[in-house]
Amino acid sequence: MTSTPQTTEPVTIYATTWCPYCAKLIQSLKEMNIPFDGWDVEKHEDLSAFVESVNDGNRIVPTVLYSDGTTATNPDPKDVAAKYRELTGVSEGN
Repeated sequence: MTSTPQTTEPVTIYATTWCPYCAKLIQSLKEMNIPFDGWDVEKHEDLSAFVESVNDGNRIVPTVLYSDGTTATNPDPKDVAAKYRELTGVSEGN
């Protein structure tokens, strides 16, 4: 079984440089001022294995790991922002 990567950020995105869904998520979070940590799964085999482990053996990106250990596959940016606020206690106007 693949272990969950350690992260110090509330939101960690596992992506690729060529994925349009990844680019959209990353750009949207930047526009909403939602901080995140980002990793290219093509450069990190262990992270690619983690992504596959939470997606029934498929390397689906973007996959998001939250600091509470939950994950989301190709999530809506608004859902990621809401989860970030839940995890950090930061309200929408802050």
